[in-house]
Amino acid sequence: MSGLFLLLLIPEVQAQSVGIPAISIDGGNGDGQTYSVKLEILALMTVLTVLPALLLMMTSFTRIIIVLSILRQALGTAQTPSNQIILGLALFLTLFVMSPVFDQVNLVAVQPYLSGSVTAMDALGLATEPFKTFMLAQTRETDIRMFADIAGITEIESPEKTPLTLLMPAFVTSELKTAFQIGFLIFIPFVIIDLVVASVLMSMGMMMLSPMIVSLPFKLMLFVLVDGWALIMGTLASSFLVGA
Repeated sequence: MSGLFLLLLIPEVQAQSVGIPAISIDGGNGDGQTYSVKLEILALMTVLTVLPALLLMMTSFTRIIIVLSILRQALGTAQTPSNQIILGLALFLTLFVMSPVFDQVNLVAVQPYLSGSVTAMDALGLATEPFKTFMLAQTRETDIRMFADIAGITEIESPEKTPLTLLMPAFVTSELKTAFQIGFLIFIPFVIIDLVVASVLMSMGMMMLSPMIVSLPFKLMLFVLVDGWALIMGTLASSFLVGA
């Protein structure tokens, strides 16, 4: 996605910059100067406002951050790892998963644009194609059909012809479902440990002792012994490769 935004950071090759008059200063005796805002700057500022939404709706970030949050909840470690660490892990794993898409964007859109062989609008259209391919590989047909029915679209010629405005919400819906499915599988062993500990404490008559306090060391020990972080990261990364 970095290649997509790079298109708006670089002015057109051998093109005159178009500006919008913003401030006029009158120096008297007919002298004055008008300062304008370049359209490139306006476009850049507009894109910056939608960067978080694009990150959530066009990459693997949504699935990863939800699974990591569910994992922390299943472990019962409250704020450990902290939100900053969870976000950092999700961002770097997203960069790892999306690196082939970024490379493709750079190859088909950014480099031709920098060489002047395509215009900015053509490059923007070319840059969206790798993202559409990635999202189509991860999106369920039922979700696409649901949003197509809502939008009143009766027929789509081919998956590649799916409008981006329809594909993005369908992709996010599929990602949410997949993330919760993975989170459910993660939760099961930790719930079993909680149930066993609670049953043992109840049989011993220790009603006042919280089962969460006793089960936490066992859950941490299980997670460390099975190399849980490597399993979670590997599963998340491979889940996108399988979908592709």
